[in-house]
Order: sequence, then structure tokens, then C-alpha cells
Amino acid sequence: MSNVRIMLADDHELMRDGLRLLIDQQPDMEIVGEAENGETAVALAQRLKPDVVLMDVSMPELNGYKATLRLKRDCPDISILALTRHTDEAYLQQLLEAGASGYVLKKSASAMLIEAIRAVIAGGTFIDPKVAEKIVNVCVHRRVSCDNPTFANLSPREIEILRLIALGYSSKEIGTRFRISHKTVEVHKTNAMKKTGMRSRIDIVSYAILQGWLQETETF
Repeated sequence: MSNVRIMLADDHELMRDGLRLLIDQQPDMEIVGEAENGETAVALAQRLKPDVVLMDVSMPELNGYKATLRLKRDCPDISILALTRHTDEAYLQQLLEAGASGYVLKKSASAMLIEAIRAVIAGGTFIDPKVAEKIVNVCVHRRVSCDNPTFANLSPREIEILRLIALGYSSKEIGTRFRISHKTVEVHKTNAMKKTGMRSRIDIVSYAILQGWLQETETF
């Protein structure tokens, strides 16, 4: 099998050096490009088509959120793993809504970053445990509870669609899997969210964490 092709996007050279050193130690991974700002990151990723972009959230010219939006619009097959110092739920929600497949804190252990890369390349979603614990606690107590009886009212199709959304698949990809239109997928998603009181993708991901869905992978 060919190596996982990874691109680095971070405005701090020292951070890129550390990431390069870590990834070069992995026998099945390679660095194919580096960018020091968001604009360069988008242009370089569009040209190189890496498997994964390690995307700093705070970069000059174009931040990680906006760069992720553009990349997922133009190159939807590229997996984006956000790297950040921020543990705030709002940052996670922004990146997930933009299409990121993972969210890792820069202060986390290097082994966790490698685990995250392997998770997203396998088709999963990876949320740093420190952030996951925080958002689950918030959502369980405010809106989404695993004991919420409304989840029993979900159809098997609605549950499967929520699971795939949490794993990072688009409505178009889910529609192709089930041989339905992406608009029908959106209808199922909307109905499921109404039944459960979910408001955003972060609620879906929170419930997926509780159910253990993010440890699963899905091959289309």
C-alpha cells in the first residue's frame, strides 16, 4: 500500500518542524508539502491533492476555518485534521461544520496525533478526548442525552444517516450509498434532529461519541 500523503499548514516553523519529525518516523506516512498561511495552504493542497491536511486553526491571511471551507468545497476527498490550542466548543463546531474530520489539541501527546491521522484516513472522525469530554458534558446536560426517549422514535434509516454524518460523510456521499437523492438525506437529517432536539452537527457528534460511533469506520 502507498504511504498516507500528508500536508502541513501552520504559520509557526517550529511547529511544522516538530510535526515533520514525528510523521517522518512513521513507516506508512510522508510529508508532501508545507504551508505557512491559509491562502498558501488552499492553493498547495489543490495542487498536491494530499490524503490529509494538518490544519492550524489560527493562521494569517486565511484562518483554518475559512481554508477548510474552501478546501472541502473544491477538494472534498481531502481529509482535514484541525490542530489548535483552543478547547472552546465554538471552535470545534465551526471546524466540524466546515467539513473537518478531526480536531486535536496541540498540547496532546504525539501518539494521539498519529492515532487521529489513522482514524480520519480510515473514514472516521477523531475528536481530542479533552474536547470530547467537554462537549459531551455540555450537550448531555443541556440538550442531548443518551437516555432521551425521543431517540427511540428514530427510524433505522435516520439513525444510520446520523451515524454517517457524525463520521464526516456528506449528504451526497450518503445519498449515493443508499441510492437516494442528497435532498432526501437532508429530509431524514432534519426529521431526526427535530425528533431529538439537536440543533447542529456538534450535537450529532456529541451523541455519536456517547454511542461509540466515532471508533467505527465506514467504507463506501
